[in-house]
Amino acid sequence: VRLVESGGGLVQVGGSLRLSCVASGLTSSRYAMGWFRQAPGKEREFVATISWNVRNTYYADWVKGRFTISRDGASNTVYLALNSLKPEDTAIYYCAGGRPGHQVVLTTAYDYWGRGTQVTVTS
Repeated sequence: VRLVESGGGLVQVGGSLRLSCVASGLTSSRYAMGWFRQAPGKEREFVATISWNVRNTYYADWVKGRFTISRDGASNTVYLALNSLKPEDTAIYYCAGGRPGHQVVLTTAYDYWGRGTQVTVTS
């Protein structure tokens, strides 16, 4: 199983980015996909998750409508649209896959991880 993120970069405050994560080797499509992020000196934190059937999404409270998670089953790709970016959104963003059940916010609930993509927001 391999998860590969892309789409990160340098953006100004208030700008937008769209992150992508291509999953290969997941023979079963019944995996939830999530996004986490880790800023320097901080623990990895939950951002958003989407169920295998796309019916359910869940976001961290602090997202407050700025980010949107989506997935395309045909291409095994999950996306995270980042809008109204703030300097505190600067972090490495990681894609994760697994069957977290109700534990969607826990890193330990996901089986597979990508290497991350850097997002830097400048003021």
